[in-house]
Amino acid sequence: MTEILVSEVGPRDGLQSIKRIMPLEAKKRWIAAEAAAGVREIEVGSFVPPSLLPQMADTADLVAFARGIEGLKVVALVPNAKGAARAAEAGVHAMSIPFSMSETHSLKNLRKDHPAMLAEIAAVAEIAREAGIHFAVGLSTAFGCTMEGAISEDKVVRLAEQAAEAGAQEFSLSDTTGYADPAQVRRLVRKVRAAVGADKMTTLHLHNTRGLGLANVVAGLEEGITTFDASLGGLGGCPFAPGASGNLVTEDLVLMLNAMGLKTGIDLDRLLAVRQILAEALPGEPLYGFTPDAGPMLDYKQRLAA
Repeated sequence: MTEILVSEVGPRDGLQSIKRIMPLEAKKRWIAAEAAAGVREIEVGSFVPPSLLPQMADTADLVAFARGIEGLKVVALVPNAKGAARAAEAGVHAMSIPFSMSETHSLKNLRKDHPAMLAEIAAVAEIAREAGIHFAVGLSTAFGCTMEGAISEDKVVRLAEQAAEAGAQEFSLSDTTGYADPAQVRRLVRKVRAAVGADKMTTLHLHNTRGLGLANVVAGLEEGITTFDASLGGLGGCPFAPGASGNLVTEDLVLMLNAMGLKTGIDLDRLLAVRQILAEALPGEPLYGFTPDAGPMLDYKQRLAA
């Protein structure tokens, strides 16, 4: 049975996109409940200045809490070397930096052009090496940008190669704006994998903005992708990319993967129950997902037992 890692990014990517600040204790309950449901990797926050994203001000506290959960890989996003140093001090197991393939988006998001970002990646890689922390680069807007439009696939490959040379250990192709389609996913995964190696091109970060999220997951599975980011209730999207709503819904992703006979290790019933924590802590915030509304298929448990 093929093992697939579902990486929960809601506490970071989900919460950074809403104005309401979720209380620290509610975040802890969320993380603990997902881990108890079998989620093995959670991006608990990002080490960005609180003045820019006050929702992430308690990330160090969350890292310390999550480190106490046995079997959970604790991940954080960092925007630069300064953030990486804070993440290392906090004790993360892994860190990632977003590297936008759209230079316009990069300037808007992190205020750095591509040469400056590559220098930042090299600096973060050095910090990660010294601390023994896994370091990944998220190739954001890889499938298109709401500001620049189409992004050349050759450009994505070239920048991925340069990031690998700068010290990236792993890559995620990120559909920041929800533009990806299954054929494009297949092409780009093949091209980047050929350039940086199959061991480095492992992850897809997909959005469901236009309803293609799960179709794109299947395309990624067919190309050998083994890790998929998702957000409970579909919370999130990039606050610096207009129209970039709709993270892949963790509950829908787990239902599909489990039903397909793939091993996630996640108990769907227990995962669905976690939504109540979000509903109580974020009253009025819409939570998405077909599975929570319709429920699992009648033969779902029979499929799991097969």
